[in-house]
Amino acid sequence: MKIIKTKIPDVVIIELKVFGDNRGYFMETFRQDIFEKNVRKINFIQDNESKSKRGVLRGLHYQLPPFAQSKLVRVIKGSVIDVAVDIRKGSSTFGKYVAVELSEDNKKQLFIPRGFAHGFLVTSDEAIFTYKVDNYYAPEYDRNIRFDDPDININWNFPKDKILVSEKDKNAPLLKDAEIFEYVDLYEDVQ
Repeated sequence: MKIIKTKIPDVVIIELKVFGDNRGYFMETFRQDIFEKNVRKINFIQDNESKSKRGVLRGLHYQLPPFAQSKLVRVIKGSVIDVAVDIRKGSSTFGKYVAVELSEDNKKQLFIPRGFAHGFLVTSDEAIFTYKVDNYYAPEYDRNIRFDDPDININWNFPKDKILVSEKDKNAPLLKDAEIFEYVDLYEDVQ
């Protein structure tokens, strides 16, 4: 497992060791001891999976404390542009984002810590996307930010008229109007 820092140090790319031959491949997708030594202490408690077609954009989503979530995301089938946006008011990287291609071929993972909004856009015909989270889904704490917020200015590298979003995501507030985090330690509960 190789940990790669991004321009936002709390967001990391994880490259997995893949052992393959003519029969297929094997890889460890998560090892708590290595993750905690190189990234942070974590207690993942729920796994999620979604399937989407080309052009589907899910995001930018997050949950408010006390149900803020970290996510470890990867693509099992297809490819996506995956984005993490720093929404911690007072952070030196507030409003900045990291975008990474995740695919079944590159087998990269992205760790998105608490205090970040997350979204992805499917760039293949179909994608199966999976993620581990360290807090339960709580609909009353669920929030989102517009994927096309001009102040964030995410380059999705995809024709805007071909992007498919839910009504909830289409009508999300801009970052400047959203309910967001103060820059504090959002991991006090991780033992």
